[in-house]
Amino acid sequence: MRPRFSSNAPALTVFQNRDFRALWYVAGIHEISRRMELLILSWLILQTTDSPFQLGLVLVFNNLPRPFFSLFSGLVADRFSRFRIIFLAQAVNTVVAAAILALIVSGSIASWHVFLAVFFQGLTKALDDPSRRTAILDIVGERRLVNALSLDQIANTAGKLSGPLLGGVLIDTVDFSGAYILVVIAHVVTLGLLTRVRIPMFDRGSVQLEPVWRSLSESLSHAFRNPALLGMLYVTIVMNALAFPVQQFIPAIGRDYLGVGATLVGLLAAAEGVGQLMGAAVMAATRNLQRHGLVFMIGSTVVLIMAILFVWSPWYAVSFALLTLGGMGQSGFGTMQSSITMLSAPRELRGRMMGLMSFCIGVGTPLGTLEIGWIASVFSTQLAISANAGVGLLLLLPAVFFSPLVLRPSAQPAPAATRD
Repeated sequence: MRPRFSSNAPALTVFQNRDFRALWYVAGIHEISRRMELLILSWLILQTTDSPFQLGLVLVFNNLPRPFFSLFSGLVADRFSRFRIIFLAQAVNTVVAAAILALIVSGSIASWHVFLAVFFQGLTKALDDPSRRTAILDIVGERRLVNALSLDQIANTAGKLSGPLLGGVLIDTVDFSGAYILVVIAHVVTLGLLTRVRIPMFDRGSVQLEPVWRSLSESLSHAFRNPALLGMLYVTIVMNALAFPVQQFIPAIGRDYLGVGATLVGLLAAAEGVGQLMGAAVMAATRNLQRHGLVFMIGSTVVLIMAILFVWSPWYAVSFALLTLGGMGQSGFGTMQSSITMLSAPRELRGRMMGLMSFCIGVGTPLGTLEIGWIASVFSTQLAISANAGVGLLLLLPAVFFSPLVLRPSAQPAPAATRD
């Protein structure tokens, strides 16, 4: 007989679910390959162009598909098989990685190849995210959602921790082609593990018959009727424009200001993953957390403050510690971001609300990264990042004072059965 975990360990109870475990393994290995791939390609661009602006373009192209596809990908997640959507996205990732490996091995890789590859990676992420996150809710149910998303955050941050470090070590010890072989292998393994995932199918009723533009209008109307959700989406845009692009410029900070090579840059890029792993482990063990918005705002504030301190630190160890603390803030931000989005919507709208959240991420990131890259190329990377993070702290204030995001406990939707 399979052992039952104690109810005093809610995260372990969630992990007992076979389908959730399979999806969790997929998420972890996928994130390892994705983060390793981004570090390798970013270091390649920095070394060949010596341009912080072009380094920023890697993140710009990676997030460019989000504003254009996220709203529709959320609608697709509500209308079609979530398993097929996730599988298709991973198949595209595998093919693109294999093509980049061939270009590196042949010596014909160019900057535009890198930008095109990360564009496709961003496109598949925009397609995958709403389907995978809502699939977690389908599998575990509303009561265990925060615990499941915290475990999902652990898988993501384990990948964020190990992916850049592996990429940096392989660049220094082998070469770009040797490092990219492991990227392709990880993509293939992820594709194989996906065949073990089973996602429940729910009757979505009239959603499948609804015109596309009416469905999008309904999801936007729902967001505007929910002040807490609207505040969360506003903060999401602020953070992705002014805070999270810092991660993309870590190679430039590490090489130009801390004087380290690819391995230590990879370790520095992994520092946020260390912090996120610690924060996610704490939240995975919590029971009946009600103040999602408060945790979300505290996490956002910590990320911005740590970004300012990080870029001016002259010592590698201190820089690593500051990024670790920022990662703990990101854990609170990311887990509560998804929780607020899904718990504020009925089941038939959840995929579209996740798509709307992804849209807000996509709007903020390319604009913020372009602006930071331009300022860095004219003045300095340190000035660009610290100025933007300072503005971000000021822009959080409207969400604190003019939305119920911080002051009120999160409202949970009525059980899905009442909506049938």
